[in-house]
Amino acid sequence: MPKAQARHILVPTQAECQALKNQIEGGADFAAVAKQHSKCPSGARGGALGEFSPGQMVKEFDTVVFSAEVGKVHGPVKTQFGYHLIEITQRA
Repeated sequence: MPKAQARHILVPTQAECQALKNQIEGGADFAAVAKQHSKCPSGARGGALGEFSPGQMVKEFDTVVFSAEVGKVHGPVKTQFGYHLIEITQRA
């Protein structure tokens, strides 16, 4: 079964999510932005979610993590929790 590691930033609005993505693409550190802005408890760990398999995260999140390019920041991705920026750090 495939496994992946990712980190994410969760915020309530698409506009905030896009603004944070712009900051990261402009050189801001993903982990620092996660610690400051993410509404998920993982924000305290720089957004790190550890290792997981398909089906452990909500469908929209899973789709990105198990199909998109590793090492790139993806999003905004809308889920029932809000808007995410997702960086896939490893996939096997």
